[in-house]
Amino acid sequence: MNETKDCFLKVKNDYLKFLYKEKIFSKSKENKMKNLKNFYIPLAFWIEKKYKEKGKTLFLGFSGGQGSGKTTIAGILKIILKNFFKREIYISSIDDFYKTFRDREKMSNKIHPLFKTRGVPGTHDINLAKNFFQTLNAKKFKKIKLPKFDKSIDDRLKKKYYYDVKKKPEIVILEGWCVGAKHQSNNLIKKPINKLEKKEDSFLIWRKYVNEKLKKEYKKIFSMLDHFIYMKIPNFNAVFKWRLLQEKKLRKKSYFKKKIMSYNEIKRFIMFYERITLQMTKDLRKSASVVMLLKKNQDIKKVLFR
Repeated sequence: MNETKDCFLKVKNDYLKFLYKEKIFSKSKENKMKNLKNFYIPLAFWIEKKYKEKGKTLFLGFSGGQGSGKTTIAGILKIILKNFFKREIYISSIDDFYKTFRDREKMSNKIHPLFKTRGVPGTHDINLAKNFFQTLNAKKFKKIKLPKFDKSIDDRLKKKYYYDVKKKPEIVILEGWCVGAKHQSNNLIKKPINKLEKKEDSFLIWRKYVNEKLKKEYKKIFSMLDHFIYMKIPNFNAVFKWRLLQEKKLRKKSYFKKKIMSYNEIKRFIMFYERITLQMTKDLRKSASVVMLLKKNQDIKKVLFR
């Protein structure tokens, strides 16, 4: 109990500064402190315990619907694990492994037009992700540079902006909307679940390709993770509302206005994610080591540890 209190006192100021930087003003200070005490600190203690049990680099998958707050919570966990537990931690977003706009354009011409839009399995550079895990798993660590994807320009940034991983991390968090997703049966794939699938993928080419990628390449990547932390959305309608807020925040941060999506563009965009997001709510609520149940206002309702 005292250790939890010490942790709270040690990290609270940096935690509040981080939330201010992330422009999270909708919640009261009291509510923010409550979340830190009741959810984030216990989760950080759980991660520390799992790291000690393994005795070497711990790889965690962290997933949830779009706009659920994965990136923010991963950042909070980094503050706690670094400041209180003195751990070397690296957070990697699956978004940074997206293929370049040019590569996706090639896919859209060669395989299916829907692959021009980033997001689904098949639009990530899996070899790059594999190399990242293998480098961090190696006994002798070598410095590694990782790409940085900018959603506001829908493309990978130039190499001078790449991330530098100079020290071997003790804890690695791979966060992303589809981290830990599993493939579906052919029977489920056949039935379209929204207008996008019905009108633009009537021959199932896009769906089947995505499903096959999940079944093989992505399964191999996700099998390299020790545990999964899953943020369960209340329903898919929440994804639209949260994604809308996310895009508004992106608009404030970005100098490149042309790639920021409008209301109708977001409505169409989330249809790309709907099938896998809904399947994940069924699969990961059972299989994830930690399940965070979210309310409609994005607050955490409960955290289940398994």
